Amino acid sequence: MRVVYLCMGCVMVALGAIGAVTPLLPTTIFLIAAAWCFARSSPRLEAWLLNHPQFGKTLRDWRSDGAISRPAKMMACAGMTFGFVVFWFSSDPSLLLAAGVAALLLASAGYVVSRPTIVDQP
Repeated sequence: MRVVYLCMGCVMVALGAIGAVTPLLPTTIFLIAAAWCFARSSPRLEAWLLNHPQFGKTLRDWRSDGAISRPAKMMACAGMTFGFVVFWFSSDPSLLLAAGVAALLLASAGYVVSRPTIVDQP
């Protein structure tokens, strides 16, 4: 199973890297999944992610408290809103499909907003 977790972790890092440069693809959720996989397969790669200068603090905060920073919450909600607007205007969905997608995004936004907020110490 260790090899499976290692491979899954590498795939998650790759998806996270793509998400870092692609507007509508998330980054952090893939890196959280990668850290989880690496915790079960490679302590070295897990430590690399948790100490990464760009993403490490976010991953450590999530791991310790399930917490999300206020700017990250705002970006996540704005991204979901933007994604829905792009979906609406680019695909001309039926009302039922649009309502289903909106409900899923609202539930996702509700989850993000309900997580504890990180309070940075000065």
